[in-house]
Amino acid sequence: MTAPDILDAFVACGSTGSLQQFNAAAVLAPSDVHVAYCLSALGGVTDERTDLAAAFATRAPRLGHVCVDLRSIRHTASSDTDTEAEIDALPWPDPDEWLEALASSGLVGTDRPLHLEGTNLYLNRLWLDEVAVAEDLRRRADAPALEVDDGLLAKGLEGLFREEPGDEDPDHLQPVAAAVAVLRRFSVIAGGPGTGKTTTVARALALLDAQAVALGNPPPLIALAAPTGKAAARLEEAVRAEAARLAVDDATRTRLQGLRGTTLHRLLGFDPGNRTRFRHRAGNQLRHDVVVVDETSMVALSMMARLLEAVRAEARRVLGGDPEQLASVEAGAVLGDIAGPATAGLCMGDAMRDRVATLTGAAVPASTDRLRSAVGNGVVALRYVRRHRGAIAELARAIQRGDADGALDVLKTGGSNVQWMDASAHGDASGLEAIRALAVASGRAAIEAARAGEAEAALGALGGFRLLCAHRRGPDGVTTWTRQMEAWLTGEVEGFFTGADWYVGRPLIITENDHSLQLFNGDVGVVVQGEDRPMVAAFERGGEVVTVSPTRLAAVDTVYAMTVHKSQGSQFHTVAFLVPATGSRLLTRELLYTGVTRAQERLILVGAEEPIRAAIERPITRASGLRRALWGATA
Repeated sequence: MTAPDILDAFVACGSTGSLQQFNAAAVLAPSDVHVAYCLSALGGVTDERTDLAAAFATRAPRLGHVCVDLRSIRHTASSDTDTEAEIDALPWPDPDEWLEALASSGLVGTDRPLHLEGTNLYLNRLWLDEVAVAEDLRRRADAPALEVDDGLLAKGLEGLFREEPGDEDPDHLQPVAAAVAVLRRFSVIAGGPGTGKTTTVARALALLDAQAVALGNPPPLIALAAPTGKAAARLEEAVRAEAARLAVDDATRTRLQGLRGTTLHRLLGFDPGNRTRFRHRAGNQLRHDVVVVDETSMVALSMMARLLEAVRAEARRVLGGDPEQLASVEAGAVLGDIAGPATAGLCMGDAMRDRVATLTGAAVPASTDRLRSAVGNGVVALRYVRRHRGAIAELARAIQRGDADGALDVLKTGGSNVQWMDASAHGDASGLEAIRALAVASGRAAIEAARAGEAEAALGALGGFRLLCAHRRGPDGVTTWTRQMEAWLTGEVEGFFTGADWYVGRPLIITENDHSLQLFNGDVGVVVQGEDRPMVAAFERGGEVVTVSPTRLAAVDTVYAMTVHKSQGSQFHTVAFLVPATGSRLLTRELLYTGVTRAQERLILVGAEEPIRAAIERPITRASGLRRALWGATA
């Protein structure tokens, strides 16, 4: 019997009353119930209402929430099996009586396992993390702008952000974001794929390097970090590639190209003597003058708290990412909470906006809202998309706005680079044939190049087409579609056979970080014919192809299809995205947006109107108090 089976059996035998009913309805998991029983036993609590509240507080981070609102949870709770009517019929306590019983239970308060803030109930550790993040960011946001050489900064902005013909950004927000990153101790450069976030970061780092040299200071010590090894490697590559193009002196270029990306875990360092803390923390902070974090949407609340406490007060922190993408798999939607209303337009104060306008030599767009928080002085959301245009960009913007009618109008019109197959995930014959043709063409090109030992061409062919799924398993999942695509290739490509574990032409995805090989979770490669051995696994790294023996790859899978979650940070020429049927818990606005924006040139969206509309009208709403703490009650 497995551990989950043992826990299920324990809860089924031991749970009584309301906890048993909520568990039977699949609203609470066995682990939620078990933790609630343990907390109540330790606190000597016998009130079922308190048990139920503790179970929901435990459930919250399991589903990505930081807390649970006990007044509204009856109307927002979901179940894998029961309908809304059945959930509503469960024995929900009266909210006022529930809160009163909890407040007097002994489980809530300082040095207690739970914290009650208004109607929001937290596990105490998450409450402490949220308070720490909010206080740190408010303190840094309230600090005055850093002293810089304004003349040098203005000259640098003019030189680095001179727009090329045909690429004029109507908002001119990239130089604004770079100026903010130089002036503020804390800044956010947000935006969707292709808006130039990493380009802006690289240029801001060049400006900081120039400032240090001009003032006679040592060049700033810069850290490039991201939540995953794959994202860290992409950040490093992008900064180095941009540095090669910049109009800067050789010394600055050399320093930028010498930067190395790392994961947040490796940046903070593991403490051999303490398994729950990092080596770099409040009492042993990082030496870096600038800490850049990319893909911040994937950073959980607890990790953000550990990072902020490890960065010196006088150091700059630059957070980059797309608040509209899928958030961390752990608790919190930190980037979205931090960016707040500034994702819709600048929320700077007049003084900051006037200074930035003087430095950039262009009018800074007026705030869309009055300045409610000093945090707004440091947040710039880039909107001008350079990577994908046409109907893909129109569809992405409609999804972002939550405009289901507008998105469906784009799909029904049939733009130059968007094709909608109005069918259930794979029930339409024409849709299936279109995907089959693309999969076979891409697979054939990759296999032929791999057999010829042409690793770069094989990798390029694989990047030409990718099938995305919401789920890993099930009829519309990655596992099913991988088998289908292998069957298509077996019938179409001479000599293609997948019976062996390793075969030439096999597309690979790394599923666990391997720092010894510098391969990270999500990296994609292909098996090719080797020069002096039967086969090698080839991966692209920093614009170059590296090869390793397949026998050295411990955690790897076949990647004819990929989940949307795994695709974050990647781009493909053509994407076929299979929208799951209505009722999928994963079907959200953020999932749809992330899948759509993986396509650079062509998107094929396969799915019925009802689930597409349902996804757009269902944004991920993670319960948290961070946005309110940073922006105020009306944010």
